[in-house]
Amino acid sequence: MKENLKERLTELFYGQSRESLMFNRALLVFNVIAIFVFILDPIFHGDAIIRSVELVFGIVFLVEYLIRFWIAQNRLWFAFKPINLVDLVVVVSCFAPIFFGNFTFLRVVRALRVLRFYRLLEGINHEKSWVRVNEDVIFSFLNLFVFVFIMTDIVFVSQSGVNDSINNYLDALYFTLTTLTTTGFGDITLQGTNGRLLAVIIMVFGITLFVKLARDIIRPPKVYFKCPDCGLTRHDPDSTHCKHCGRLLNIETEGES
Repeated sequence: MKENLKERLTELFYGQSRESLMFNRALLVFNVIAIFVFILDPIFHGDAIIRSVELVFGIVFLVEYLIRFWIAQNRLWFAFKPINLVDLVVVVSCFAPIFFGNFTFLRVVRALRVLRFYRLLEGINHEKSWVRVNEDVIFSFLNLFVFVFIMTDIVFVSQSGVNDSINNYLDALYFTLTTLTTTGFGDITLQGTNGRLLAVIIMVFGITLFVKLARDIIRPPKVYFKCPDCGLTRHDPDSTHCKHCGRLLNIETEGES
């Protein structure tokens, strides 16, 4: 009976059945909600309802982690896999305020839960799905969105209480966006050498992500079509041959109007 349960859970988490796909889609939605709650936590800092919601997320993520650990073929490899270590840190951050008080900076770490979101999204993609067709745009937008709010959290956590210009989360978000867009009104500046370094990071990496998003929206998207020989899955819409191995491809297109 124990082995049957293990096999059923393995199929549920990693299988390709309809039940497995529905389960992983539910996990995907749950992770999206969790990411929003974690990223926006500073706005409602100290609120009992938010603390309760975070605790629920922590319990669910802990149960998910323990199940995946139990069904793993190599548990030692599973335990030290980077994405699973991140999951464990996120779980700890959900319970830390109960035992250690505020534990403020771990709120930023929770945004790394988005890595699990990416993995789940890849797992439920289909060749002709809307997600697969617009994959580049979706991931570029997610990267930029998560970067903005992670940086906002870091700005808020590091400057709140020591910077008179940043009194709430909106101030931190305002600074992050004006720095990212190089608008730089100058009414809010970060204090100290570390603050200036943080501003540089926001400008350099933020603009890079923004440009990539704009490029992915403007340029024609890649077509998902797995090459039978080499396995390359991303091709230009008008490709007739695989760029890796030269295999003749038969990519379905609607033609030009």
